[in-house]
Formats: sequence, C-alpha cells, structure tokens
Amino acid sequence: MAEESGGNKNYWSLRRLFYFKSLQKNLWHRIYSLEYYFIIFMTSKIPTILIFSRLIIGFIIISLSLIKIENYKIIIVILLSLGLLTDIFDGIIARYLNVSTQKLRRLDSAVDQIFFISVGVSAYIQCPEFFKTNAYKIIILAGAEALIYLVSFLRFRKEVATHSIGAKIWTLLLFGTLIQVILQCQSVILFNLCFWIGLLTRAEIIAILLLLKTWTNDVPSVYHAIMLRKGKAIKRSKIFNG
Repeated sequence: MAEESGGNKNYWSLRRLFYFKSLQKNLWHRIYSLEYYFIIFMTSKIPTILIFSRLIIGFIIISLSLIKIENYKIIIVILLSLGLLTDIFDGIIARYLNVSTQKLRRLDSAVDQIFFISVGVSAYIQCPEFFKTNAYKIIILAGAEALIYLVSFLRFRKEVATHSIGAKIWTLLLFGTLIQVILQCQSVILFNLCFWIGLLTRAEIIAILLLLKTWTNDVPSVYHAIMLRKGKAIKRSKIFNG
C-alpha cells in the first residue's frame, strides 16, 4: 500500500509538472505571437511615420529661420535633406510592405505640398530680396501648381497624386534651388532650370489628368496615362511607382 501511495504521488507530481510546463509553453507562445503582431503592425506604420515627420521638419525649419541660432542655415539644409529622404523612402517602403494605398498616396502628396511650402516660407524669411526679384516667375510657377489641383478636383473631386517621374525630377531641382537660395540668397541658372522644368512637368501632369478616365495614383508619364485610358495594364516599379 505504501508503495502504491508513493507511486500515485509521483504520478500526480509528474502530471502537475507537465501541466505547468505546457502552460508555460503556451504563455510564451502567446507572448511571442503578440510581439510578432506588434512588430508587423509597427512596421506597416513606418511609411505613415515618415510622411508625418515631414510636417514636423517643416515646422522646425520655419522656426529656425525666425530665431536664427548659430549655423541655422546649415541645420536647415540638413533638415531639408532629411525631409527629401523621407519623401523618397516612404513610398518605396510602403510598396515593399504592400501597404501603398490610395489614402496613403494622397496623404503623401498633401504633406509634400505643406513641406515644400514651409521650406519656401523659410527661404523667404531669410532672403526676401530673391523672391521680390523673381516674383513673376514664382507666381507663375505657383499658379501652375494650383492649376493641376484645380483640374484634379474638377475632374475627379480628389487632389492630384500622380507622382510622375517628371515631377520627381523636378522635386530634385527644386531641392537644389532651395538649398542654393537658403545658403547664398541667390540662384540664377538653377532657378531658371527649375522654373522651366517645373512648367513642363506641371503641363505633363495636367495632360495625365485629362487623359485618365478615373482617378489614379502613381502614373509615371503621359504614355502610361494613354495606356490606362485604353484599359491596358502598366508596368510598375516598387522603387519609382506603386
């Protein structure tokens, strides 16, 4: 009887041991699962974080232009460069994560406008004479930019988000022009190149909008707009277009 009683105790001890080990295993499995889904969730938010970071960077750039701390122009150029990098990589990362939606692309376009307007305001605070000298060209370019939004709203009741290759090239020219203006308060060749390329790319975007039958984001060029109008699929790149 004593041996039988001891055997029962060992049996129930082993059962409790296996039960607690199983419980511990399930607990760790749930913890790892929660960590996994949390990481996936946070990773999917990287493009959105990069987009909204440009709003913060734009606000800081304007603030630096007003308070003018030591070496503020260099700091502004660094921040402008960071803003451009977020603009480049938010779309690339979104496409690789398969989270590039119309809503995200529209948000990206809207924030781009606010960011570069913020940088333009900063440049004006620092170098008002440059803007007075080139007022007509700046007004024409701003009017062309406003026109593409007007066309998009009239056609589709949505803001423009074509993200054409021409527009990307112009953004790089605008980036270089703004840096030159901020650092030197002057720009001749680069500004004129930015002006004319800006008008050409705005004209291309208007042509794309007029060719499209329905609102579409990430249309690389007029050729691709014609293909879409014909109902044909277009080849897209994860680096340049979603």
